[in-house]
Amino acid sequence: MYFETLKIFCDVVRYHSFSRGASANGVSQPAASQAVHQLERRLEVQLVDRSKRPWELTIEGKLYFEGCQDIVSRYLELEEAVRRRDGTPGYKVRVAAIYSVGLQDMSHYVERFREEAPGADVELEYMHPARVYETVLGDEADLGLIAFVQGRHDLVTLPWRNEEMVLACLPGHRLARRRSVRPSDLEGEPFVSFQKDLPIRREMDRFLRRHGVRVKVAAEFDNVANVKQAVEEGAGVAILPEPTLRRDVERRALGAVPFSGAPFFRPVSIIYRRKRRLNAAVLKFMDLLRQTNGTALPLTAIRGRRGEAKGDRRRQGKGQGGPAPAARRV
Repeated sequence: MYFETLKIFCDVVRYHSFSRGASANGVSQPAASQAVHQLERRLEVQLVDRSKRPWELTIEGKLYFEGCQDIVSRYLELEEAVRRRDGTPGYKVRVAAIYSVGLQDMSHYVERFREEAPGADVELEYMHPARVYETVLGDEADLGLIAFVQGRHDLVTLPWRNEEMVLACLPGHRLARRRSVRPSDLEGEPFVSFQKDLPIRREMDRFLRRHGVRVKVAAEFDNVANVKQAVEEGAGVAILPEPTLRRDVERRALGAVPFSGAPFFRPVSIIYRRKRRLNAAVLKFMDLLRQTNGTALPLTAIRGRRGEAKGDRRRQGKGQGGPAPAARRV
C-alpha cells in the first residue's frame, strides 16, 4: 500500500535511522531502504543523500517529508476517529516536557484528564529542551512543555504559566532567613548553575548581568534535580523556579527566598507543530492545562497575604470584625 511506504519514509526521517524507521513499522531494514528507493524512482528525484555520513535529506527530500508527515498524521487521525466515532476515547496524548516540569505537578493534570475523558490517557516523557523541539516537530509527541520558548515559524506557542525564580539555598545559609534578597546579595557567592547551552542559563546570566552581579560558578548541570542536589550538599546557592522547590522547602532541606525589586519569572509554554491537526483528546488536555494552569502567587505576595491574615486574627482577638480570612495555600 502506498500509504505504508509514505509512513516508512516519514519514520525513517523522524528517527534519522533506517533501522529504527523499519522497526517502527514492523519491517526489516532492507525493506525500509527499498521503500525509500521506490519513492525516489516514482518521483524521479533523490530524497536521501547517502553519500554523506550520516546521511541527509536532499532539498527535495525535505520538501517531500514536510508534506508527507501531514498526510500521514491526518490519515492516522482519520482512522482513529472512524474507529472511535469521535477523537477522544482511547487516544493517548503524547507530551514531551522539560525535566523541571515536575512529575508530581503533572500527575494532577493527568489524573483529572483521565476522569474527564474516560478511556483516554497521557504518555508523558521528560527530556532536554532541544529534544522537546525535535520530538514535537518530528510528530513523536502531540504537545511540548518548554520554558523560555524560542519563536519558530513551524510551531504554535501558547502561554501556559509564569513561574517565579527564587534563590535556593541551605536553611542555615546567611540569606535563608530573609524575607527577600536583592540580586546584589549574590555577589561573589559560590553558584550552582545550569549548563551554558540551556535557555534557562542564558536568561539567568542576563538577569545577573543586568544587575551587575558576578557569581562564582561552582558546578553546572542540565536539570533541576541535580542543581538542587548540589545546593543541598553545600556546593553553593542557585536560582530556581519556585514550584520546583516546594517539596524541598516543606521537608526543610532547602530554603527559597524571593527577589525584591527585581522580579524574575520563567515563562513556560505549550507548543505543537503548526501544520498538525490536533486530535480532540489533545485539545481537551491542552484546554485542561490552560484552564488550571497552577500559576502560583509570587512568594512575596504569599507572605504578604499571610501577614494580612495574621493581622486580621489579631484584630479579631480585640473584638474587631468577624472570622479572619485564611491565608492562601499553594
